[in-house]
Amino acid sequence: MKKLATALRFALPLALGILAVGPALAADPIVIKLSHVVSVDTSKGRGAEQFKKLAEERTKGRVQVLVYPNSQLYKDKEELEALQLGSVHMLIPSLSKFGPLGVKEFEVFDLPFLFPGFAEVHKITDGPLGRQMLDKLEPRGIKGLAFWDNGFKVMSANKPLTLSSDAKGLKLRIQSSKVLEAQMRTLGALPQTMAFSEVYQALQTGVIDGTEQTPTQSYSQRFHEVQKHYTATNHGYLGYAVVVNKKFWDGLPPDVRSALDSAMRDATVFVNQLTEKENEDDLKRIAASGKASVTQLTAQQRDAWRQALLPTYGQVESRLPKTLVEAIRKEIGGK
Repeated sequence: MKKLATALRFALPLALGILAVGPALAADPIVIKLSHVVSVDTSKGRGAEQFKKLAEERTKGRVQVLVYPNSQLYKDKEELEALQLGSVHMLIPSLSKFGPLGVKEFEVFDLPFLFPGFAEVHKITDGPLGRQMLDKLEPRGIKGLAFWDNGFKVMSANKPLTLSSDAKGLKLRIQSSKVLEAQMRTLGALPQTMAFSEVYQALQTGVIDGTEQTPTQSYSQRFHEVQKHYTATNHGYLGYAVVVNKKFWDGLPPDVRSALDSAMRDATVFVNQLTEKENEDDLKRIAASGKASVTQLTAQQRDAWRQALLPTYGQVESRLPKTLVEAIRKEIGGK
């Protein structure tokens, strides 16, 4: 009996300890790893931090969002595969990334001079056409949550690019996109597909001659330190899609998903309101740095760029559904 009493004396606290650990484990937060390839000091970087803040607040600590900027976890070419494998839960890749994944419709955003401004872009990204495009990612294990603006692209090189013909023969960095390849070849340039994290060194060493980037991307990565001239062509829109591993998302409790949806809606408004001013300010900062000049095109010069790039549309007709281009033009009131 004495041995039994001793055993019970040790067994009871142990059992109580196990019971106490159960709720603690259950209360551990759901961790969301969010990876992206740009600086924290960009609209995307700040948007990721805003989503983290709102998500953790609205789930009352049930969710913890870990943000990894500047390709800390994965580079451009690796991140979507990592998402599909579940190695990371959430990404904010450029829309061009989905073409190589097999969802070519997203490359419509790469067409030059398709969108006059942000208002026209939002008619698509906030509407049914945008939702239909995001839904096409689901068979690949990816859930599309939202579109975020990055801005309109400018051209840069170590020589002025006032005329479209000035780009002839230059090695210009692009994202992986058949439409962007066609665009650069239309200009007579040599498209160079390259990870974003490698661009600064490539510019510095002369591996490439120039880029097409938004002002914010260029300024935040200090490309203007290794580029002498910028031209505000605003020739193409660059946007992101916030995406999540579908299996992970579907496995979340419904109330958590609802709170995260709410946080994403408000983070999207935050980003898209920030982006336009940020790009305007960063282009001014590039000009004020004294390291690079910025050329503002006249209406006639910009129209000449547009005319020069029109053949791109014919070159990619077999890749992009004509009905999609027509539907976008109809929705935004274009021709």
